[in-house]
Amino acid sequence: MEKIEYQQFGETLYRVTLQNGLQVNLLPKNDFHKTYGVMTANYGSLDNTFVPAKGTEFVKVPDGIAHFLEHKLFEKEDYDAFELFGKYGAEANAFTSFTKTSYLFSATNNVKKCVEILLDFVQQPYFSEQTVAKEKGIIAEEIKMYDDDPSWRLYFGMIGNLYPNTALSIDIAGSVESIGQITTEDLYTCYQTFYQPQNMSLFLVGNFDIYEILATIEANQAQKQFPAPQEIKRPKLEVDSSGSDIIPYRMLELNVNRPKTMVGIKGLDEVSTTKAGLKYKLAVELLLYLLYSESAPEYLKLYQEGILDDSFGYEFTFERGFHFAVISGDSDQPQALSNAIIEIAENAVGSLSNRQAEFELAQREFIGRYIQAMNSLEAIANRYSANLFEGATVFELVPVIEELTLEDIIAVAKSFIKPEAISVFQILPKG
Repeated sequence: MEKIEYQQFGETLYRVTLQNGLQVNLLPKNDFHKTYGVMTANYGSLDNTFVPAKGTEFVKVPDGIAHFLEHKLFEKEDYDAFELFGKYGAEANAFTSFTKTSYLFSATNNVKKCVEILLDFVQQPYFSEQTVAKEKGIIAEEIKMYDDDPSWRLYFGMIGNLYPNTALSIDIAGSVESIGQITTEDLYTCYQTFYQPQNMSLFLVGNFDIYEILATIEANQAQKQFPAPQEIKRPKLEVDSSGSDIIPYRMLELNVNRPKTMVGIKGLDEVSTTKAGLKYKLAVELLLYLLYSESAPEYLKLYQEGILDDSFGYEFTFERGFHFAVISGDSDQPQALSNAIIEIAENAVGSLSNRQAEFELAQREFIGRYIQAMNSLEAIANRYSANLFEGATVFELVPVIEELTLEDIIAVAKSFIKPEAISVFQILPKG
């Protein structure tokens, strides 16, 4: 078992890869009453084309199947995992993103039992024609609900601009039509391909004895039979480095009271997923903070002019094979807002050159933010991604931020912000 000490924060992470390939991370925090656990598969909505386990040719499965599979794993032939967690006083949930699916629980008692429940329901699939048909109706209603959400439509409208005709531009839940095509055979094919132990990780943080928990996990895994590991083959998301595939502008009319506008910036360069990629990610996040946070002079000016309001915000996404930023808000002057966002971005290199004091203040803000996150079990576990940044944890972010300089931020602005990488999507009131 590998022991990783973060002496700066007085924390110790214990990491072990089991014989079946499952990576286990244990972070004891015995001053907490609660334990939080999350089990993650390196598999998301993006992975709709792949070579199945024991197969030789690529297949295409219906869109939304990763999310559908997440729902179905909770329901077994003779029990429901949600109810079983509840029986032991625990709360459970799950979520699917573009590149991963995570299953989680939170408990103050019966932690070892909850760990066993988590491992068992994720590793023992059960799908029947009847339950799959029932789930189609439930998820169809969920999809329709999101279709009526203007903010969701704005977000995926922008992704459609940045990554047209790719799996990334499709709603994570799929469409009513695509989930209607899902079969039990499809679910088992996806499960057997992507839910191999070596494609998964388990992260536990909270009040537990590491040796007791590890013994529980090892005993649970030892009594299960897993197929021999197989290489997972999936196509790489192709990103046009010229940006010629980006749709510069689209709009949609919906029943909204105020216009919504979003500007997207697509990362055109291929960025390493090692620790160097982590530095890049944090540098872009600091860049966006300096340009678009409430303390930025540009924000204050636009706020005073009534072009933006408290709905304004930004987000940076960095996942396997792609990265992009979105900046958005509601405004009665949507074109003025999108023009201002773009102007700020394109002038970033020049405007940042004399902002050393602002950079140092933002740097301290980020450090404080991540130190605060260390007091949240959920933040510690959810920020861990075994397949990115060499398994870096939240405790490794602060030293990277401390090493960043204003020159690093300017350099990343030059590489990330390019006119050909920018797009606008707007939702306007009908009529």
